Amino acid sequence: MKFGLIKERKSPPDRRVVFSPSELVEVVKRFPEVEFVVETSDIRVFSDQEYRDLGFEVSDDLSDCDVLLGVKEVPIDALIPNKTYFFFSHTIKKQSYNRALLQACLDKNIRLIDHETLVDENDKRLIGFGRYAGIVGAYNAFRAFGIKFELFNLVKAEVLLHTEDLISRLNRPYLPPVKVVLTGHGKVGMGAKEILDGMKMKPVSIDDFLNKTFDVPVYTQIDVMDYYKRIDGTEASKADFYKNPELYDSNFERFTREADIFIAGHFYKTGSPKILTKEMLNGAHNQIKVVADISCDVAGPIDSTLRASTIADPIYGYYPRENKEVSIEHPAAVVVMAVDNLPCELPKDASEGFGETFIDQVMPAFFNNDKDGVFQRACVTANGKLTERFKYLEDFLAE
Repeated sequence: MKFGLIKERKSPPDRRVVFSPSELVEVVKRFPEVEFVVETSDIRVFSDQEYRDLGFEVSDDLSDCDVLLGVKEVPIDALIPNKTYFFFSHTIKKQSYNRALLQACLDKNIRLIDHETLVDENDKRLIGFGRYAGIVGAYNAFRAFGIKFELFNLVKAEVLLHTEDLISRLNRPYLPPVKVVLTGHGKVGMGAKEILDGMKMKPVSIDDFLNKTFDVPVYTQIDVMDYYKRIDGTEASKADFYKNPELYDSNFERFTREADIFIAGHFYKTGSPKILTKEMLNGAHNQIKVVADISCDVAGPIDSTLRASTIADPIYGYYPRENKEVSIEHPAAVVVMAVDNLPCELPKDASEGFGETFIDQVMPAFFNNDKDGVFQRACVTANGKLTERFKYLEDFLAE
């Protein structure tokens, strides 16, 4: 079976790749029947020569490959018909800006497997860049805080190579005794926690966070039932919330009265109630000065996320009284960091982490006849049609 590592063509440029050169060596070692061709790229974090030095072919022609592996969306004119593609298509939530891409996959008879749809039998994601989104997002939260209050000026994460470099930079500036609230216990939330723990920031219980003052920086990590409550006041549970989100309302305001920085690493499902509202941010007792929305759901659960920001221009001001964007220098501005492609800022670590998981969780399915149903669940289009699991996208395509 012949695989191709495709060049990332989306703008702004993405330097990530599914496999590093050394990981390709590991793949071939574990699966000797595999052959790889690397598409030439002048932006990839690993150079063409690094792949050549380890014996891999580098070419601008991948037409004889069976499976093509990428990270971000492939431009329609670059799609090769009748191939199997792996990439983040950003179509399965009916994203209108990629409707034409999904239609093109059908028209070109492409078997599309979205990295986001690679799940186990319990629908748990097998692969992704969430950990690195959390790592970079947490770093950017403190960078935004330093800029807003002119306390320190951290370099952008994109000029650093490794997670350890980010932590090293964060350990240099003096940080006042701020309080940080972190939502989420998934890959994103735990990635952010790596940064907080690496900074030696003190973790505290929710009760202590809400009721005590500290002379050192502290954080608390909260989960769904800590920031949502049932509207009718009856007993709440995660299972009930996931089944009946419309019966819940935010219980987050108590944290806005204590937290200086909010790092949002939660999972958000369409239809769930808001978490942080403009009314909370405009409240007389609000203390939040920076919102680092790693999840970055525009028009979602965080009212201050008016738009996605960019790596080039990662922060903007939010004026809750008028629910509008302002300069971060505005005295009443809450600083918002809402970059929607954070792992791009740490491409080497992110690529290596992704590739390691892909080898363990995905590659075996190519050679064991997909005995665990990984590809069966993940395949979005095949033979010019949507697969049964993704038939719900038919009305989206018809719009």
